[in-house]
Amino acid sequence: MAVPNYTYLKLKMPGPNSVITIESTYEHAYDYNVECIKYAEAIMEAETLIVNLDQLDSKVPDPKRHTETLEPTEAIKLVPVNLTCPDDRALRISATLDIK
Repeated sequence: MAVPNYTYLKLKMPGPNSVITIESTYEHAYDYNVECIKYAEAIMEAETLIVNLDQLDSKVPDPKRHTETLEPTEAIKLVPVNLTCPDDRALRISATLDIK
């Protein structure tokens, strides 16, 4: 039963004794409008973040999944630690490293 008038920023409704009139100012209406726009933008940004997080979750590898072997994925080169005894221990380094 309420009747809003957006031009005059008034809301009128029947009351128990007479008509109830609620008034506002243009400054209040403008501030409320700015606040609503900021709130709507925040909701849109939150929805964008949720979509981005969902996409990131699909790219994250499963930490429980493991491979059967621990073989290197690239070529390796064995370098002896002790040059006088080549059968002792050796370091494994990448065979594709630059000399620099």
